[in-house]
Amino acid sequence: MRTVVGPTDHVVVVGAGLSGLSCALHLLGAGRRVTIVERDAGPGGRAGRVQLGEYQVDTGPTVLTMPHLIDEAFAAVGDSLARHVELVALHPAYRAAFADGTGLDVHTDGEAMEEEVRRFAGPAEAAGYRQLRDWLERLYRAQMRRFIDTNFDSPFQLLHPDLARLAALGGFGRLDGRIGRFLSDARLRRVFSFQALYAGVAPARALAAYAVISYMDTVAGVWFPKGGMHAVPRAMADAAAGAGAELRWSADVSTLERSAGRVRAVHLASGERIPCDAVVLTCELSAAHRLLGRAPRRPVRLRHSPSAVVLHAGTDRTWPSLAHHTLSFGGAWERTFDELTRTGALMSDPSLLITRPTAHDSSLAPPGRHLHYVLAPCPNTTVGPSAATWRDLGPRYRDSLIAELERRGLDGFAQSIQEELLVTPLDWQAQGHAAGSPFSVSHTFAQTGPFRPRNLVRGLDNVVLAGCGTTPGVGVPTVLISGKLAAARVTGGPGPGRHRAARDRSAPPAVPVSCAPDRGRLR
Repeated sequence: MRTVVGPTDHVVVVGAGLSGLSCALHLLGAGRRVTIVERDAGPGGRAGRVQLGEYQVDTGPTVLTMPHLIDEAFAAVGDSLARHVELVALHPAYRAAFADGTGLDVHTDGEAMEEEVRRFAGPAEAAGYRQLRDWLERLYRAQMRRFIDTNFDSPFQLLHPDLARLAALGGFGRLDGRIGRFLSDARLRRVFSFQALYAGVAPARALAAYAVISYMDTVAGVWFPKGGMHAVPRAMADAAAGAGAELRWSADVSTLERSAGRVRAVHLASGERIPCDAVVLTCELSAAHRLLGRAPRRPVRLRHSPSAVVLHAGTDRTWPSLAHHTLSFGGAWERTFDELTRTGALMSDPSLLITRPTAHDSSLAPPGRHLHYVLAPCPNTTVGPSAATWRDLGPRYRDSLIAELERRGLDGFAQSIQEELLVTPLDWQAQGHAAGSPFSVSHTFAQTGPFRPRNLVRGLDNVVLAGCGTTPGVGVPTVLISGKLAAARVTGGPGPGRHRAARDRSAPPAVPVSCAPDRGRLR
């Protein structure tokens, strides 16, 4: 594994999102002095928090999987996630509602899900689910250590027996077709393939290897941190400070001072100069390239994932049909992905993610009130409407989205809203996200693994990248790994599995949690 050259005693980490905080904790655990500089007033990055009246709103991801990766970062400094955050295991992980009026609860426990599939679609589909679950577990084991949790220096690193194992599992076929080998019910196939959208690719075109995301969502477990998702980066920042990191808030980086192929100091917009031995840039990839003064040459321009419109609504009521996470599928499927990734049209028959964090933490809202987070995927600004267009389009789309929610059974949603915040590609672009998408560079084959933008910077001996735009990619688990991989580039220490407990990672995480029954339904 290639590493940065020269001294690495003092490392400046630019950005206090999940990847930056993960990197900082792993660096601290390896004995480095760390300064974290963050342009915002506190930690979080994409996993931020806004106060909306008396409501506390998470502005980023709402689904937490693979919490052992967070605990691994805490363990680097002799701490644990459980000391800071209480996790609640979600049962069900999701509720799926379909356009034909049917629905099922998606359980990550195998027996519970087999029984639910049997009730929903019959014994043949239940048997198919069991085979699918076994395939997902084997696919995960074949990929995680060799292709996800690893630093690539060359595509030739793919030439390993694990590549043959992945091929034998059908990992280089198409996701939709591979899922269809196990499940014939079109509704069930959606439950196990919609995750391809996280990677920015339609299920019909995504590699079957991306089903590893389905493994995380439907097998490994889904969790909710009390205090909301923002509680995680806040706890990580506290652990970093306790381990000796210097945290600098409202510290916007203006330039990098360079000489003789190294960054010698980080300059802040305030005029302050912070000398350093190495730098880890976890900001948006385009922002990192601006600081570096150039972007690496690529034969094909980077493609970005679809974006999303998010409606945060504080309401005076909720609905019995909603679990903590509810997937509300429209009738269309292939056409939906074509609109999102090719034609650039808004979804004509949208599939939505509705999250109700107050189902498991009522403190996020005033007494008797509720929080609802409604995410509607939409084209990014390269493929679809421009950021400026969303200035007028946003309010109209908000009204159509609420009307659609009411048509799907959330009657009175419009009248229930006490506080709201609408986020569109215009807002994502204003935050610095390229193509108006918070989901960064998509995971096409040419932008995956060793073909994704590397985390080492050519021409500079002591600069490393981390975050969703680089290795290994988009999503909470992967950005946590990204921070660990960046730290390994600096320290030269053991790569994958450095703090990994000696146990099967397909098992549930060894993180003390509350396993309270689901309170997603009104009693």
